[in-house]
Amino acid sequence: MPGALASTSIGHSLSVFFDAVGKFFSDLAAVHWGALMLALAFFGLNLTLRSRAFFHSLRAAYPGVSFQWRRVWGAYFAAVGFNNVVPARGGDIIKLFLTRSSIPGSRYPTVASAFFVESIFDAAVGVLVLIFAFTQGVFPKPPKFSKLSSFDISYLASHFRLTLFLITALAVLGLVAFAALAGRAKAFWARVRQGVVILRDRQRYLREVVSLQVVAWLSRFAAFWFFLEAFRVGASVKNVLLVFAVNQVAGAVPLTPGGAGVQQALLVKVFSASAPTAVVAAYSVGQQIAIAAFTAVVGLGAVVFIFRFRSFKEVLFAGRASREAERAAERVEPPRADGGHAHEEAPPAEAARRGGLRPRY
Repeated sequence: MPGALASTSIGHSLSVFFDAVGKFFSDLAAVHWGALMLALAFFGLNLTLRSRAFFHSLRAAYPGVSFQWRRVWGAYFAAVGFNNVVPARGGDIIKLFLTRSSIPGSRYPTVASAFFVESIFDAAVGVLVLIFAFTQGVFPKPPKFSKLSSFDISYLASHFRLTLFLITALAVLGLVAFAALAGRAKAFWARVRQGVVILRDRQRYLREVVSLQVVAWLSRFAAFWFFLEAFRVGASVKNVLLVFAVNQVAGAVPLTPGGAGVQQALLVKVFSASAPTAVVAAYSVGQQIAIAAFTAVVGLGAVVFIFRFRSFKEVLFAGRASREAERAAERVEPPRADGGHAHEEAPPAEAARRGGLRPRY
């Protein structure tokens, strides 16, 4: 019976989604293309500013190393583009590998921990956005997520024990990973601290990271303002903040590319009283398609022209080969006092070749 109910829910979710897709394509003539182009331009500016803030965090972590911002920018766009067309946030792996391959002598724990720097400000803004959304009377409370027409979030909301089990399992896996690293925890945590070293210099952190993130959020605000105008939902400060809140919830359930199903279900619910359902459904899908196409094209262009790979798939294989090479080096080579090793492993491109790939550097 649970299996049959799940199948029915999935079928309903897909039916609703493809119906919205149909409405979007049948209503293309009504799209305000000028506003749509402005929306994508501001969305690209948002990602560009965020990549620059990420670059500053990495530069603080590796002050004596020369590397290019354009490669960090390319890695950032490639990750977002991949995440918007493939579920489960595999783009984060792409960003990790491409960024590490751009910084001579860098290590995965350091680059990964640098991701955390920008999440501090984002989390603070995200909490404020959600508080605002839940006080407006149109955003569904978490217990009501089970009634949404998106299978993934409605299933998790209506099966609290399963959700709790998944969260617990993730926590246990984290503890197991920590225990596995215990033998070399000193070196590992030294690299992690290196990635967030910019946080120790408050003035530099505010100047080189937070200031850029503020402008990036304003650019993102402008992007969604023009998206709402382009698809005739109606732009306002309240509506943009509600879209922000929808994206926050959708980002927490990465079971579909860009949280597409969750976004559509929440947007239809949130704007049901202010715009026709057909218009909101077309907007929810149209916005997702526009962002996915834009970031995928730019991201793939960065992969091909900056990093000289032929596809996202080749990047994933190269990243896996590089990580395996690093682990093998850590098992064989004795650690240095600074948390490194007597001999750094071959550059990522060379590690990828040893893994049977031929990235075109």
